[in-house]
Amino acid sequence: MNKTIRHTSVFVLLLVLALLGRATWVQAYRAEALADDQKNRRKTIAQYAQPLGNIVVAGSPVTGSKRTEGTEGTDLAYRRTYTDGELYAAVTGYSSQAYGATQLEGIYADVLDGTDDRLKNPLDAVTRKQREPGTVLTTIDPAVQKAAYRALGNKKGAAVAVDPVSGRILALASTPSYDPSRISGTNDGAAWQELTGDEDKPLVNRALRQPLPPGSTFKLVVAAAALEDGLYRSVDTATESPDPYTLPHTRTVLRNENASAPCENATIRTALRYSCNNVFGKMAADLGQDKVRAMAERFGFNDAELDVPVRAYASVYPSAMDPAQTALSGIGQFDVTATPLQMAMVSAAIANDGLLAAPHMVSEVVDSDGDALASYEDGDTRRIVSSATAGQLRSAMVTVVEEGTGTNAAVAGAEVGGKTGTAQHGENNSKTPYAWFTSYAKDPSTGKQVAVAVMIEDSGAARSEVSGNGLAAPVAQKMMAAALK
Repeated sequence: MNKTIRHTSVFVLLLVLALLGRATWVQAYRAEALADDQKNRRKTIAQYAQPLGNIVVAGSPVTGSKRTEGTEGTDLAYRRTYTDGELYAAVTGYSSQAYGATQLEGIYADVLDGTDDRLKNPLDAVTRKQREPGTVLTTIDPAVQKAAYRALGNKKGAAVAVDPVSGRILALASTPSYDPSRISGTNDGAAWQELTGDEDKPLVNRALRQPLPPGSTFKLVVAAAALEDGLYRSVDTATESPDPYTLPHTRTVLRNENASAPCENATIRTALRYSCNNVFGKMAADLGQDKVRAMAERFGFNDAELDVPVRAYASVYPSAMDPAQTALSGIGQFDVTATPLQMAMVSAAIANDGLLAAPHMVSEVVDSDGDALASYEDGDTRRIVSSATAGQLRSAMVTVVEEGTGTNAAVAGAEVGGKTGTAQHGENNSKTPYAWFTSYAKDPSTGKQVAVAVMIEDSGAARSEVSGNGLAAPVAQKMMAAALK
């Protein structure tokens, strides 16, 4: 054989062997990784080849699927739809063919599109049948959710309702909201640009993911620390609190919103009733930052892994403060921040005799036959404060609603306790303050109870009209009334 032909043959053989090796490596070793690659169009086509599984509220799906192949210029057969999308957006998140998925849609994407390994049927491997998707069952109470969303109205804010005993999240609302159906397809760029460019940030879940200064609602945490520490024996023990109070090592005076309120040496009950800054500023300074932070962390502050199962942003109680800053933290200012979920957890623990049940908004994830893939038990509790401390705080919170700054939260026939809050916003409080309210309600005849937190970031009201009782308490009242029905 000609030497040149022989060399050429060997070279061609090596190329064939290299090609076979590469094909084997791609099809065997790399097959799974390539199949799972987000840029693999076949994966996306398979994901939307059948209707997605649903997210369910009180037995009824709040999601659906719409046939799109051949009607919207796409090779994807189905797209996600939403029933009352704006109402439940803070719960479901969105599932978009172009922009991915968030919240429950994102966490349970594999269950909802049928690719979760737990959905496998042995026969499916033989018949190549696509697996039936699963279903996500939530803890949301539609009546409470509607009450929250409607009461928030056109305000920028958020609201959360929790069952104190079980930890079930009954409502999770954030406004302004959006309809996830608008961005669920492949050709929704205009809607996406509108939502992402909106200065009011409708895609932000304010209930879970926008910690803001909680103002005077944080005084409940400081009061709990003082009672547990023994700084004061009861909520009816007089405190040593000058009015006004000068912040430690400064000439800065901490005054009260109501100059005529009886805040000098007031008891904790009176101080909560009139929201006395001097009392809780001095109380925090007397306790010291370590003791206040320890109590805040028992309630859930500084927890960077709070999953419900959506990951909530951490509420923060800062460290490395001087005494003056510690005093300001005692009234929910300085660098203290909280989400509405966190402040609902504070009220829930107080309502539940000092026990905090882990908050969660999914009860079960099931396959197409209704068999459980995952269950989330109610009542996974830990003790935050003693039963005696919780009882005293409830009594003082009832005084706030019956005689103090929280009268707009009263629910006929129910025991209601609460705490208002107004937090400074902007440098030197130059912007409209935030309005807060956190509370609990119990129906003595049925045993039903609920804990609530409401945050109004902006209502459009004049600065002089902003207050926790005026803006946030009426929202909480409607939510509590709905929960107790």
